[in-house]
Amino acid sequence: MTTPKYRDPNRPVDERVEDLLTRMTLEEKAGQLFHAMLTMNPDGTLVTDTTANPFVNHSTTELVEGLRLSHFNLLGQHGVRETAEWVNRLQELAASTRLGIPVTLSTDPRHAFTDNPGASFNSGAFSAWPEPLGLAAIGDPELVEKFGDTVRREYLAVGFRVALHPQIDLATEPRWSRQSGTFGSSADTTSELVRAYVRGLQGPVLGPESVAAMVKHFPGGGPQKDGEDPHFAHGKEQVYPGGLRDYHLAPFKAAVEAGCSQMMPYYGQPVGTDWEEVGFGFNRDVLTGLLRERLGFQGVICTDWGLLSDASILGEMFPARAWGVEHLTVAERAAKALDAGSDQFGGEQCPEVIVELVRSGRITEARMDESVRRLLREKFVLGLFENPYVDPDRAEEVVGAREFTALGEAAQRRSLTVLTNRSLLPLADRPNLYVRGVSEQVASTYGNVVADPVHADLAILRLRTPHEQRPGVFESFFHSGSLAFPEDELKDILRLLDATPTLVCVNLERPAVLPEIAEKAAALVADFGASDTALLDVAFGRARAEGRLPFELPRSMAAVEASRPDVPNDTEDPVFAYGHGLEVQAL
Repeated sequence: MTTPKYRDPNRPVDERVEDLLTRMTLEEKAGQLFHAMLTMNPDGTLVTDTTANPFVNHSTTELVEGLRLSHFNLLGQHGVRETAEWVNRLQELAASTRLGIPVTLSTDPRHAFTDNPGASFNSGAFSAWPEPLGLAAIGDPELVEKFGDTVRREYLAVGFRVALHPQIDLATEPRWSRQSGTFGSSADTTSELVRAYVRGLQGPVLGPESVAAMVKHFPGGGPQKDGEDPHFAHGKEQVYPGGLRDYHLAPFKAAVEAGCSQMMPYYGQPVGTDWEEVGFGFNRDVLTGLLRERLGFQGVICTDWGLLSDASILGEMFPARAWGVEHLTVAERAAKALDAGSDQFGGEQCPEVIVELVRSGRITEARMDESVRRLLREKFVLGLFENPYVDPDRAEEVVGAREFTALGEAAQRRSLTVLTNRSLLPLADRPNLYVRGVSEQVASTYGNVVADPVHADLAILRLRTPHEQRPGVFESFFHSGSLAFPEDELKDILRLLDATPTLVCVNLERPAVLPEIAEKAAALVADFGASDTALLDVAFGRARAEGRLPFELPRSMAAVEASRPDVPNDTEDPVFAYGHGLEVQAL
């Protein structure tokens, strides 16, 4: 029996792609156009019962064998060995199908502190680094490349071959909930760091040792009207009152030049521009005219999750994010997205819709083949047809390895940003410490922990950026609305600051409004994802904070509301300007 050309690793990739394409049925081709969510059982077995699953309503076998899907986004956190064994079971299932097309497995970020099931997971077993905002605060491209390489090595060990990141939107709207995943408000810094990130993930060229970078969210999701997020209908509008559309595009030009393999457009619906007022995944002006033709991008365009179908998320029904085309049917939305230039539908699993579009003549098979070629080509280039499996023993050695953990911990310390220091830092000796928001066990290795600030030499207080509680489970993970501390909470904080010299550390997932705290704190530090140990090492002079603010900190919510969403650092008289950060020498 002759080996099919697509199975021969010695043949050119394009020849293998064409050979496989000619062997595929319409249904098998349609399955490639979907990048669906997938879960695993805690013991590493494939999911067969989905009755209680908040994200997936088909068994794994149904998705692979029945719907013929081969691109999946793994949700949730699991043991390293269990994940590796599950990946091998999944690949064995794929290998048993008629053509044996291997699975391409993707993930949202897994190396920091944010835990949002719609955007990222905290590090768990993986090495823990600061959020991308913290990497931007350090501003070291070599470190970001090393970070990307660490992500690559840990992902490869468990079988992730596509990173649904980096996120290179610009943090120009202070209220927007997705800023912690960005490199801040500067287009120049973000452009420099995304080049380094892509090099770290993909290597010099995409190949069997690469993790493909799906850069998001084209053409820049930062300038959201009122800072709301287009995961939700009330946040669908993207606006450019400052006329800085090209400013937001600059990092994506850099990503394309760096050779990023994939691109994800955001949900947003541009308003008041010369682009069609439909979400970017449906927007031919943006995907074909701008990304393909003007920027020359040749890779895969995968829509953000859930553009076609209404769906239940964590038990709540949400409409499809079909902004601007809500009136269209699911099939009409799919056709418009393909016409616009999208190759793949994220978070969807309805290949029968594509089959019917082709059979009806609404979409040509040639147009479908154009996208399938790109998707198959990447599987071949990544070496998945030769080696889709992973070694569970090796995975346990690599994920969270001492080398990677040490790099992440050092980056946490470097990213801490000293905003004020009234002769408090660095601390010395073993003071009596009153702590709030800090582990007493950790603090006890640096000083004597006391229960009442009256008996303390100083207090250490960790805070988070304020946000408004939104209705619904899913939206509660997207911290939006006011950046100012509620009055009662602020009064309680200021009482402590008046009573005891206090080191305040604020986790800046967004630019907090904190002028009163800045005025009264004995020292004020910003963190972008750092452990208590990292903070106290810096406070006691055992490590040096190197961070500089990756966005400005506004003086008031009135200043935020008066600023323009597309203009960086646009609030009047900020408390701290972009780039602010003080030197505190280690002892």
